[in-house]
Amino acid sequence: MAIHIEYETELSLGVDAGPLIEKVIDMALEVHKCPYAVEVNVILTDNAAIASINEEYRNLAKPTDVLSFPMLSYETPGDFSVVEKMPEEDCFDPDSGELLLGDIIISVEKVIEQAEAYGHSRERELGFLTAHSMLHLFGYDHMEEEERIDMEAKQEAILSRLELYR
Repeated sequence: MAIHIEYETELSLGVDAGPLIEKVIDMALEVHKCPYAVEVNVILTDNAAIASINEEYRNLAKPTDVLSFPMLSYETPGDFSVVEKMPEEDCFDPDSGELLLGDIIISVEKVIEQAEAYGHSRERELGFLTAHSMLHLFGYDHMEEEERIDMEAKQEAILSRLELYR
């Protein structure tokens, strides 16, 4: 498995982000029984950079806490059998053979702000945003109420197994 983490801001999160992100990604893959070695890219940035990306891709000229860019289109969220129906070159890194899941971009400023606002640790907030984004990389969404409830339960399943509580 390859998890590439880039820290692209001067702002300090004050936690050891890399190992935490890796644990959350590992747990998300375990909970969802992903049968493949995967590649995930994570960028930790600031509000200005994520606002620019948010405007470019979503036409929203404001910072957000996390953006997810999945590489796969799922028929059913979390059903990795979709990979079997796609050309190998569309799904796997030709050098490593790993399944390309996608990219996660997290605002360090939002992690700090939201941890304080919700009264929990920065570790919990970073873990939550990583789990949330991984679910998007697995094809989940939260546009409808039923989807939101399902996604929240799946996030909590990942976080509770890592003892990242509110």
